[in-house]
This record gives sequence, structure tokens and C-alpha cells, in this order.
Amino acid sequence: MAMSKRTKRSMIVLLSVVVLFVLLVSVLFTASGVFKKAKYLDPWKRDYAGQFEDPRLQLAAYGLLAANGHNMQPWKIRLDKQNPLKLSLYTDHTRLALETDPLARQTLVSQGTFLEYLKVAGEQLGYQTEIKLFPDGEYDEQNLSESMDQKAVADITLTKTAPQVNPLFDYLFLPDTNRMAYKPDPLTPEQTAQLKQINDDKDLTLTLLEDSASIQKLGAYGVEGTNIETGLARMNDESARIFRSNEYQKNKYRYGFSFEGQGTTGVKKHLLQGMITLFPSFNNEKASTKLAVQAAREAADHSPAYALIVSKDNSRTSQVKAGMLYSRLILAGHEEGLVMQPLSQVLEEYPEMKEPYTRIHKEYAPGGGTIQLLVRVGQPTQDTPLSMRREVTDLIAD
Repeated sequence: MAMSKRTKRSMIVLLSVVVLFVLLVSVLFTASGVFKKAKYLDPWKRDYAGQFEDPRLQLAAYGLLAANGHNMQPWKIRLDKQNPLKLSLYTDHTRLALETDPLARQTLVSQGTFLEYLKVAGEQLGYQTEIKLFPDGEYDEQNLSESMDQKAVADITLTKTAPQVNPLFDYLFLPDTNRMAYKPDPLTPEQTAQLKQINDDKDLTLTLLEDSASIQKLGAYGVEGTNIETGLARMNDESARIFRSNEYQKNKYRYGFSFEGQGTTGVKKHLLQGMITLFPSFNNEKASTKLAVQAAREAADHSPAYALIVSKDNSRTSQVKAGMLYSRLILAGHEEGLVMQPLSQVLEEYPEMKEPYTRIHKEYAPGGGTIQLLVRVGQPTQDTPLSMRREVTDLIAD
């Protein structure tokens, strides 16, 4: 039976719509860079460190995987020219997040996370790591950037020993942060005990809070801090400057934020990346703020426990040591099937955050200490992608 003209027209229209849709998706995927190799993920490969003969670079390659504020990777290393088993870690002052972290406290915590990952890797590879913090004294706070260039955060001296199996080593290769909803299951007594026993520093306190009142209160602090931070244009501008909207940018810069940090992967990631690349206004400040606040509320409603790391003072040494403890907490958590997310906003030190910052310290650090980290803890409901990392050779300072 011959096809009617009306039917033919309908089929032509349908075919045209399908072709246009395929073309649109193709354009979006091309703009996203779907066919580009994700070089920014190379440092996560288990054989990445093995390409370097220098054991200092090998261990630094593992340190590179550590958690760090805003994924700025604010690390520089200097390889000792006289001693092939010695290196020094410096803060890269060109990678400070001056709006959200004006006092560089989070940046110094990030130095500690690097050191602990390096230390764990050293044990596995057969190197004892002697870490001396601030060998030339702490920074001159009045000339901070210059002081960061001149004074090492740590001198690290390696001693060759027999390799020892470190049960935490395998967990270096897992994402350090999971911002998704967590399962409602409370931590088991065994999990709680394992996390509590990792702290052996008398100047730091690690507290796990699992009662309903604390969970509700700390979740509210997380939402409040997010509301304040995302309501400030200068904070949003800072985040926008380090947001990498497609594979091309991620391969070029290899640090900062991306859709992976929000748990977005696969087809959805490439569609969003393509949209943002072709139509930058799609990711405007209002839309980003709304998503951030929604995510904070979702997190607050799905957090069975929180951890607090509190230092007796707020010295640069204490900040670094808090970061080392946080890395141990992350790795021990992974071993127990747990994931974590630091809620940094309410602990940030700028005028608009002063009121909740003061309030949370009165409640949870009444002895005058400093809360260095407030962390969500729980079992994941979904995996989170790996984040960008630079080449370890990019960390080497002249």
C-alpha cells in the first residue's frame, strides 16, 4: 500500500529531528573534548611513580594524590643537590586561594596531607622518612609570600630500609573526598575505634560525633557556611577562575574544580561540559550558588557522623600536623569502607564568616583551640570520580 503524503511528511520531520539531535549531541561532545585522553588522571595510575629513578620523585608522586584545598596542589619540592635521599617541601605562594583562605591556613593543612601520603608510600617502598617541620623556623607573617619561598615547610630525609607492607598504601589511589549523600547506617563500634586510635599527637584532638543533636547542629553549620560563602561575589569569582569546563582545560591546567567534583560522570558530564563551553552563561553565579546550597543541604541530611580535628594553637606547625592527621583519617576510613568530605566554609577566616566561626569554636573548641577540620564521615551511596593532578615534575622548584 502506498504511503500517504501526510505520513511521508511526518517521517521526514521525525528524521530531521533525529538528525538535528545527533548533530547537537555531537557538537556538545566535541566541545567537551570527549575524545581527548585524560592526561590529568595519569598520576593516579599505580605505575606512574615507577617511571622515575629518583626515590624522592617516586614518593612525591604519591604525595601529589593527597587531599588539598580547592585542588590547588600548592606544593613545591626542592631536591637536595648534595644528598640524593633528601628533599624539602615548600608552599607554592602562587597557588594561594586568597579570598576563601586569606590566612593560608587551609593551604598549610594541605602541606600536611602531602607529607603523610609521602610517608605512607615510603614505608611501602622501603624508605624510612625523617620529617623535620619548619627547619628554618615558621613564616614571617608580615612577608608571607616571600617567606614561603625562603622557608621550607619540611625537610624530608630518606633512609633505605626493607619494604614493609603498609595496609593503608592501597587506599592512596582512591578519591579523598566524596560530596554525595551517605548511607544512614551509623558507624560500627569497630569503625569508630579504628578511627580514634590513629591520633598519637598530644597537641591535636580527634573527636567523632555521632549523636543526633551534634549531627543536626554540625550539618546546619555546613549549610550556613555554604550560604555565606556562595553569597559573596568575590568568592564565586575565585571559584569560577579555577573551574575547568572541558577536557582541553583539564589537560592544560590539571588543578582546580571540575564537574567530577560534584560526582558527575559519563554522558551527563560531557553534555554539561559541552554546554558550558559553548554557552558559558549557562553556568552563571546564580545557578552555581543554587546547586552548591542544594548539595550542602543534601549532605547535611545524609551524614551519620562528623569528625573534628582541633589543635591547641593555630601555629603553622599545628596546621601542618592537622593535615597529616587528616590524611591518616582518610586512609583509615577507606580501610573501614568509609568516605569523607571536609566542610571548610564555616572555618574560613574572613569578616562575613566571623559570627558562625566564633560560634562553632565556642561550642566545639571551648578551651581556646582551633578547629582545623570539620569532616563528614559515612558509607558511600555512590563512588566519586578522581580529580585532576599535575605532573610531579611540575612541582620541582629551581
